[in-house]
Amino acid sequence: MSRRRENRHRSRQGADSFRCANCSLDVPLSAPGTRHRNHCPNCLFSKHVDERVPGDRASDCGARMEPIAVTVRGDGEWVLIHRCTGCDALVANRSAGDDNPLLLMRTATRPLATPPFPLERLARL
Repeated sequence: MSRRRENRHRSRQGADSFRCANCSLDVPLSAPGTRHRNHCPNCLFSKHVDERVPGDRASDCGARMEPIAVTVRGDGEWVLIHRCTGCDALVANRSAGDDNPLLLMRTATRPLATPPFPLERLARL
């Protein structure tokens, strides 16, 4: 384990919250609907701390992860798609019961609100 990762792991032991790297909210680690909170319920940003599985805290990147999309699992559960601002990794994260519903809807509808073509082209169809 690298010294940086070891120190980060040590500093998290016993912690019951983390500070959001985007909006600076103090976020509790417990969240309704998930065992490993990995994003801020206020702004939906995350931090690139997991490498292979949720909760492993094995990533050396540590950059902010921007919420860019929402997908829905077969059982109806909403999942946030985050893109790392440091290494461009894409990660799927379960939504939590206390996530900001307005931001979840904005993220889900962003492709419809900003299509890759002028909206006037729809009128010609």
